[in-house]
Amino acid sequence: VQLQASGGGLVLAGESLRLSCTTSGRPFASNSWGWFRQARGKEREFVASIQWRNGVTRYAASVKGRFIISRDNPKNTMFLQMNTLQPDDTATYYCAATGPAYSGPNYRQSEFLYWGQGTQVTVSS
Repeated sequence: VQLQASGGGLVLAGESLRLSCTTSGRPFASNSWGWFRQARGKEREFVASIQWRNGVTRYAASVKGRFIISRDNPKNTMFLQMNTLQPDDTATYYCAATGPAYSGPNYRQSEFLYWGQGTQVTVSS
């Protein structure tokens, strides 16, 4: 299973970006897809996740109200709409997917089996 994240870039504080994550090859069963980020010198942290089956979402407190996670099931694609970006949002963003055997939107990194390569988001003040 390969995930590809895209859509990162350099923006000014207050602007928006939309990240995408898609997979190629054979379909695979998964409970949740999610986004994580890692800023320079910091540990990777959870951002948001969405249950593939029913669209239930979960957000980190730091992005709730600013970021929106969504998915397009037929296209096996997940999105992260990031609004009102701030310099603290600067990080490499990774998409990831779990296996099928969970309930509720996952958020623990250890539960995500498949990871994309990351896309850089830089927010300048």
